[in-house]
Amino acid sequence: MRLMTPKTWSQQQLAVKLGVEPEGKPRWMSREHRRLLIHATKTALAAGLCWWLAIRFGLHDGYWGAISAIIVLQSNFGATITASRDRLLGTLIGAVLGFGFSFVGALPWNYLAAVILAITICGLLGFRSSSRLAGVTTTIVMLVQHGGSHWTVALDRVGQVALGIVVALGVATLIFPDRARLRLRDGLAQELLVLSAYFEAILQGFRGKTPEHLNEVREDAMAMLAGNNELLEAARSEPSGGPGWREGLNMLAQFGRSLMDALTALELAVKDSSEDGYALHLEPELGKLVVDIRTGFHYVAHCAHRWQFHIAPKEIDLEGDIAALDARMAEVRLQGLNFSQAEILRAYAVLLHLKQLARLLRAARVETSRAIGEARRRDKA
Repeated sequence: MRLMTPKTWSQQQLAVKLGVEPEGKPRWMSREHRRLLIHATKTALAAGLCWWLAIRFGLHDGYWGAISAIIVLQSNFGATITASRDRLLGTLIGAVLGFGFSFVGALPWNYLAAVILAITICGLLGFRSSSRLAGVTTTIVMLVQHGGSHWTVALDRVGQVALGIVVALGVATLIFPDRARLRLRDGLAQELLVLSAYFEAILQGFRGKTPEHLNEVREDAMAMLAGNNELLEAARSEPSGGPGWREGLNMLAQFGRSLMDALTALELAVKDSSEDGYALHLEPELGKLVVDIRTGFHYVAHCAHRWQFHIAPKEIDLEGDIAALDARMAEVRLQGLNFSQAEILRAYAVLLHLKQLARLLRAARVETSRAIGEARRRDKA
């Protein structure tokens, strides 16, 4: 079975560009290191600007604005919007309840009731991440001693948080903007390349020794899926990047999870196959399907990176590969080869999951193209 065919030049370049494989020469900082440095610089800039504005306009406790900016400014614009919403809602609910309960009963019972109600309201409204901030704001309004009234403390607190949020959103928008949907686009392309590496590692264990790096590759794939799920949530908070962006990202992310499930099933199917010889009689059709599946992973990754899915690959025909393999299996059955039932069933399970992977890859390209409306745009043109 041809599992170790070398990658083409374009496949290698795509893997390098997306950070899956090294370029072959040392670099002072990787892409993630540069993003980290930019994020740290933007955060410091937002905090310093909030502090300067508080001093410039004579605001009390100006450090609260800087703290808010540091908390809400995330690594991408979508996550910043989500964090800003959660912090503003939590602050407003906590400030209103803290002020209101300061006139009801006496400490500590009115304070305890206010915290319970603040957290409960946030949970009922579906903003559980705001509940801690609501409790903190209630505590500041009711327990921290200030020269002014509780109402003044509540207004100052809301004003400082609003200042931090506005500054953070401004910095996230204007200074090296990092859109979650663009990071997710490349993240999904990178995910497909990692899934391709997982696929290769699995099939190295088919009729052979399980590779030592299989567990590591599987963990990388799972980490990539989890990271892209977080980016997907952040991308939903961003203004749309054009027709079909959200639908396309959702569609491709769903196919990524389906491909991971199919690969996990394939890994189980190849277990204990080191002595099997039945699959040898399915060559070369089986090897052709395997190579084209790997090429399909790279092709869909290339489509995701360019965000163009309507062009079918000329060099592979997955449906044709499946038809040829089915014909070869029919021939082998007629020959009545003497193999154990367990070995034959194991081979059929592997073939079943290979077919599923092939069809998922084709559907990922076709359905994502439909979701982003490429056909409609071509018709209008």
